[in-house]
Amino acid sequence: MSLPVSIISQQPISTQQPLTLGVGTVTALAPMQDVTDLAFMNVIAEYGCPDYFFTEYFRVHETSRLDKPILRSITENTTGKPIFAQMIGESIPDLVRIAKLLSHYPVAGIDLNMGCPAPRIYRKNVGGGLLRDPDKIDRILGELRANVAGRLTVKMRIGFEDTSEFDRVLSLIDKHDIDLLSLHGRTVKEAYHGAVHYDAIAQAVARLRCPVLANGNVSSASTALAVLTQTQAAGVMIGRSAIRNPWIFSQIRQALADETISVVTLGRVRGYIDRLYQMSTAQAVPEKSQVSRLKMYLNYIGQSVDAEGGFLSEMRRAKTEVELFDICDRYLLTEPQTVFSPEPYPGIFARPKCED
Repeated sequence: MSLPVSIISQQPISTQQPLTLGVGTVTALAPMQDVTDLAFMNVIAEYGCPDYFFTEYFRVHETSRLDKPILRSITENTTGKPIFAQMIGESIPDLVRIAKLLSHYPVAGIDLNMGCPAPRIYRKNVGGGLLRDPDKIDRILGELRANVAGRLTVKMRIGFEDTSEFDRVLSLIDKHDIDLLSLHGRTVKEAYHGAVHYDAIAQAVARLRCPVLANGNVSSASTALAVLTQTQAAGVMIGRSAIRNPWIFSQIRQALADETISVVTLGRVRGYIDRLYQMSTAQAVPEKSQVSRLKMYLNYIGQSVDAEGGFLSEMRRAKTEVELFDICDRYLLTEPQTVFSPEPYPGIFARPKCED
C-alpha cells in the first residue's frame, strides 16, 4: 500500500516516550461506530475539544484493508488534538498487519477494542467477545507489543458475563506494557444497563502502571468530578453524553479549575442541531437519509430538552426536514433562554444505544 509522502514523513511516536496526558486530568471522546467520524469530530471540536480522539474501529480480518472513510479522520484531522486509531478483530497476523499500516499515519497510538457489547460483534469473538479468552488476549497483546513501535492502548470492559477474569486481564495489560487503558465499568452482558462498577475502575487504577481513563455514564461535569474522585483515574472518556451535550468537555475543565460552569440554553442547542444537520447536507445524500441521521443525534439531545419527553416523541415521528425543524423550533426557540438540563431527565431514554 502506497502512502502519501506527507504522511510517511510523520514518524510514529516512540514507545520510549511516556504517554503525556497533559496538565492534570484529561478528557477523551469515546469511539462510537457510525457516530465519531471526521465530520462529528470537527463539530465537537467547535464546542470544546476533548484532549484525545479515538477513531471508529477498523475491522480486521484476513482480507481487510484500511477503511478509507475512517482513515480520513486521521489524515484530515484539523482539531489540533491527537487521535488514536482503533482496531477490532481476533486474527493475530492481520491485527499486526493493520497495526503496522496504521503506524505510518500521524496517530497518537494504536488502540485495541476489547469492549464492544453488540451481540453481532462479540459473537464473532472480537470486541467484548475477547474477554472470554484471556489466553487469546495474551497472544494478541504480545504480538502487537512486539510489532507496534508506537503507543499501544486498549479499550475494554470489566468482564464478559462477570468479573471472574478481570484480575487476570489486568495482569496482561501490565505484562505487555500497554500505554493507556480506557475502562468501561460494566460487563459486556450488562451492555448499558444498571449501575457502572466504578469500584472496578478504581481497582484497575490502583493495580496498573499505565494511566486509566474511566468510562461509563459520565454524563456531566459534576458526575465527572465524582467519578474521578471515586476512581482516581487519569481522566474520563465520554461517548453518548458528548452527543447530547458537546459542551461537556469544556464544562469539565471549568469544574476542575473550580470555575463557574457555563450554562447551556435551548437556543444554543438549536444552533448545535443546525451544525449537525450541515454535516449531512454537505455529503449530498437524500433528504430522508439526512433526516434519519439527524434523528440519531436528536435521540440523545432530546434527553435534556423537556422532562416529559415530548420532544423525543414528536421528533421520532417526523418524516421530513420541514417537520423535524418545526418541532425543533417549537421546543427550543419558543423560550430560547431556558436552561438545557446538564443531566438527562429521569426516565427519558435515548435509542439506539451506542458505545461510550
